[in-house]
Amino acid sequence: MALAAYRHVLRSTQVAFQGDLRTLSAARVEARSKFDQNRFLSPSSTEAEQKVLEAKEVARILRQNVVQGEQVTGSKLQEQRYQLRIHEEIERGNNDSIKKGSSLAAAATGFCGGAR
Repeated sequence: MALAAYRHVLRSTQVAFQGDLRTLSAARVEARSKFDQNRFLSPSSTEAEQKVLEAKEVARILRQNVVQGEQVTGSKLQEQRYQLRIHEEIERGNNDSIKKGSSLAAAATGFCGGAR
Protein backbone atom coordinates (compact mmCIF):
# COMPACT_ATOMS: atom_id res chain seq x y z
CA MET A 1 0.00 0.00 0.00
CA ALA A 2 2.82 2.42 0.83
CA LEU A 3 4.56 1.78 -2.49
CA ALA A 4 1.36 2.56 -4.40
CA ALA A 5 0.92 5.78 -2.37
CA TYR A 6 4.54 6.75 -3.08
CA ARG A 7 4.06 6.22 -6.82
CA HIS A 8 0.82 8.21 -6.67
CA VAL A 9 2.65 11.14 -5.03
CA LEU A 10 5.41 10.99 -7.67
CA ARG A 11 2.86 11.00 -10.51
CA SER A 12 1.07 13.91 -8.88
CA THR A 13 4.30 15.91 -8.67
CA GLN A 14 4.76 15.30 -12.39
CA VAL A 15 1.29 16.69 -13.10
CA ALA A 16 1.61 19.65 -10.71
CA PHE A 17 5.13 20.75 -11.66
CA GLN A 18 5.33 19.82 -15.33
CA GLY A 19 8.05 21.79 -17.08
CA ASP A 20 9.56 23.14 -13.83
CA LEU A 21 12.45 20.77 -13.32
CA ARG A 22 13.85 22.48 -10.22
CA THR A 23 10.53 22.38 -8.34
CA LEU A 24 9.73 18.89 -9.61
CA SER A 25 13.09 17.61 -8.39
CA ALA A 26 12.69 19.30 -4.99
CA ALA A 27 9.18 17.86 -4.58
CA ARG A 28 10.41 14.37 -5.39
CA VAL A 29 13.31 14.66 -2.97
CA GLU A 30 10.89 15.81 -0.25
CA ALA A 31 8.51 12.93 -0.99
CA ARG A 32 11.38 10.45 -0.80
CA SER A 33 12.62 11.83 2.50
CA LYS A 34 9.12 11.68 4.04
CA PHE A 35 8.67 8.07 2.98
CA ASP A 36 12.18 7.18 4.18
CA GLN A 37 11.39 8.64 7.63
CA ASN A 38 8.56 6.12 7.97
CA ARG A 39 10.25 3.17 6.30
CA PHE A 40 10.47 1.11 9.47
CA LEU A 41 6.82 1.34 10.48
CA SER A 42 4.99 -1.94 10.58
CA PRO A 43 2.76 -2.12 7.48
CA SER A 44 -0.18 -3.26 9.60
CA SER A 45 0.13 -0.47 12.18
CA THR A 46 -2.39 2.33 12.45
CA GLU A 47 0.41 4.86 12.14
CA ALA A 48 1.48 3.37 8.80
CA GLU A 49 -2.10 3.42 7.56
CA GLN A 50 -2.41 7.06 8.66
CA LYS A 51 0.80 7.97 6.81
CA VAL A 52 -0.47 6.27 3.63
CA LEU A 53 -3.75 8.21 3.85
CA GLU A 54 -1.75 11.39 4.39
CA ALA A 55 0.33 10.66 1.27
CA LYS A 56 -2.83 10.06 -0.76
CA GLU A 57 -4.20 13.41 0.43
CA VAL A 58 -0.95 15.16 -0.54
CA ALA A 59 -1.20 13.60 -4.00
CA ARG A 60 -4.81 14.78 -4.32
CA ILE A 61 -3.92 18.32 -3.29
CA LEU A 62 -1.00 18.41 -5.73
CA ARG A 63 -3.22 17.31 -8.60
CA GLN A 64 -6.29 19.39 -7.83
CA ASN A 65 -5.11 22.52 -6.04
CA VAL A 66 -1.59 23.45 -7.14
CA VAL A 67 -1.41 25.76 -10.14
CA GLN A 68 1.85 26.76 -11.78
CA GLY A 69 2.40 30.36 -12.71
CA GLU A 70 5.11 31.49 -15.10
CA GLN A 71 6.07 35.12 -15.34
CA VAL A 72 5.44 36.53 -18.81
CA THR A 73 7.71 39.31 -19.90
CA GLY A 74 5.71 42.32 -20.99
CA SER A 75 6.55 45.50 -22.82
CA LYS A 76 6.52 47.49 -19.57
CA LEU A 77 9.17 46.66 -17.01
CA GLN A 78 6.96 47.54 -14.03
CA GLU A 79 4.12 45.36 -15.25
CA GLN A 80 4.21 41.82 -13.92
CA ARG A 81 1.99 39.23 -15.59
CA TYR A 82 1.78 35.53 -15.04
CA GLN A 83 0.56 32.75 -17.29
CA LEU A 84 -1.20 30.06 -15.26
CA ARG A 85 -1.05 26.43 -16.32
CA ILE A 86 -4.49 25.13 -15.42
CA HIS A 87 -4.83 21.50 -16.42
CA GLU A 88 -7.92 19.30 -16.56
CA GLU A 89 -7.51 17.95 -13.01
CA ILE A 90 -7.51 21.34 -11.30
CA GLU A 91 -10.48 21.73 -8.98
CA ARG A 92 -12.81 24.40 -10.26
CA GLY A 93 -15.39 25.75 -7.92
CA ASN A 94 -17.87 28.51 -8.05
CA ASN A 95 -17.81 31.73 -6.08
CA ASP A 96 -21.30 31.42 -4.59
CA SER A 97 -20.04 31.39 -1.02
CA ILE A 98 -17.92 34.47 -1.67
CA LYS A 99 -20.77 36.31 -3.38
CA LYS A 100 -23.11 35.64 -0.47
CA GLY A 101 -20.56 36.84 2.08
CA SER A 102 -20.10 35.38 5.49
CA SER A 103 -20.32 36.42 9.08
CA LEU A 104 -16.54 36.03 9.32
CA ALA A 105 -16.02 38.59 6.56
CA ALA A 106 -18.46 40.96 8.24
CA ALA A 107 -16.73 40.56 11.59
CA ALA A 108 -13.31 41.16 10.04
CA THR A 109 -14.23 44.60 8.66
CA GLY A 110 -13.42 46.17 12.01
CA PHE A 111 -9.87 44.87 11.78
CA CYS A 112 -9.30 46.01 8.22
CA GLY A 113 -9.95 49.69 8.77
CA GLY A 114 -13.72 49.50 8.43
CA ALA A 115 -16.19 50.91 10.92
CA ARG A 116 -16.87 48.74 13.88
